[in-house]
Amino acid sequence: MLPHLPKPLAPPLNPATGKPVTPDELKPIFPDALIAQEMSTEPWIEIPGPVREILRLWRPSPLHRARNLERALGTPARIYYKNEGVSPPGSHKPNTAVAQAYYNKEAGIRRLATETGAGQWGSSLAFACRFFDMECTVYMVKVSYEQKPYRRIMMNVWGGEVFPSPTDRTAAGRAVRERNPDSNGSLGIAISEAVEDAATREDTNYALGSVLNHVLIHQTVIGLETQKQLALAGERPDMLIGCVGGGSNFGGFILPFVKELIDGKSNAEIIGVEPKSCPTLTKGAYRYDFGDTAGMTPLMLMYTLGHTFEPPGIHAGGLRYHGDAPLLCHLVHEGYVKARAYTQNPVFEAALLFARTEGIIPAPETSHALRAVVDEALRCKETGEEKCIVCCFSGHGHFDLAAYDAFLEGRLEDYEYPDELIQKALGDLPKFPTGI
Repeated sequence: MLPHLPKPLAPPLNPATGKPVTPDELKPIFPDALIAQEMSTEPWIEIPGPVREILRLWRPSPLHRARNLERALGTPARIYYKNEGVSPPGSHKPNTAVAQAYYNKEAGIRRLATETGAGQWGSSLAFACRFFDMECTVYMVKVSYEQKPYRRIMMNVWGGEVFPSPTDRTAAGRAVRERNPDSNGSLGIAISEAVEDAATREDTNYALGSVLNHVLIHQTVIGLETQKQLALAGERPDMLIGCVGGGSNFGGFILPFVKELIDGKSNAEIIGVEPKSCPTLTKGAYRYDFGDTAGMTPLMLMYTLGHTFEPPGIHAGGLRYHGDAPLLCHLVHEGYVKARAYTQNPVFEAALLFARTEGIIPAPETSHALRAVVDEALRCKETGEEKCIVCCFSGHGHFDLAAYDAFLEGRLEDYEYPDELIQKALGDLPKFPTGI
């Protein structure tokens, strides 16, 4: 996407110097191939043969017409969903996990360390490492580790080792535990632990499941397939909707369509949906910030709630990140993408409706996108507009049934993060650089 942007993407910065990060500064934790992709201005990057072979296990993923949901809503809108839940780990995450494992294996790395929120990314990386005979260590956000034991078991089945973060294995984890022994953890904390793990072992690199450019590149297989499938159906999207945690499923889904917007070939409305308990795009500041809690990563220009932000333990664990992909944030800031936020109960109402009409139980993260789909379809019912609404169904919820149980029993609490606490976290943003 980088060569197509009318306004260039701001570079990541070295926090010590304030200057753009160089490739050499990324080599302690990433292989050369991924560093090249991170900074590439090439319009196309070939998918290696060994990666294609594994992706063929589930790709192309199906694009479904949600006719039963349409009838239940009584809407004239045509609703489509791109089902990424058909992958072996059950989400979009292996699209990049397989690629990252391959490039690291080619570079002679035998072990990968990473973080995970709800467990989709951790299980996908464990799955990918198994194919390339690599070890996988996962720091899983503590609240999700406790809420979603079957995700941990999935990682164990594929040979991964999993630790509830914050741990006492790293200096970053020990520092958090000392400040707050009852910490639920956060993706920012888990990232700090995984980066520290990778940086202190020569045989280990770090793998990130979202946010960075090379991750979004790998995920564009979603949007590229969707474009071809819509063409086969004789459709053009009026609206594209996805959930946003760090930006990987949403970015991969929309980027090919954003290029059409930039080229003047489309006027589709693009909506990213997040939780009100972690309202990065809707209430965050557009500033340079660290990607992790301990301040070990480069500074990135993004919408952020502050790297010290610790969100509450909502069930959509994959959407509990303080920042978002700089490329996605750039598109929001430039007006190509709109953002929207919901609380938990309306989200699960939409999820239940989808499960009872289309038969698939969506992940809590995916359900945020479905809430917006339902709302837009009902708006079409009011106006009579026959819009084509296309959604990225980022993953199934088969390992999230405890959340559905809480919803069905009326125990699920809505939570909107207080503005004063957001401002407190934003007060910890790096003083230099100041952003834009």
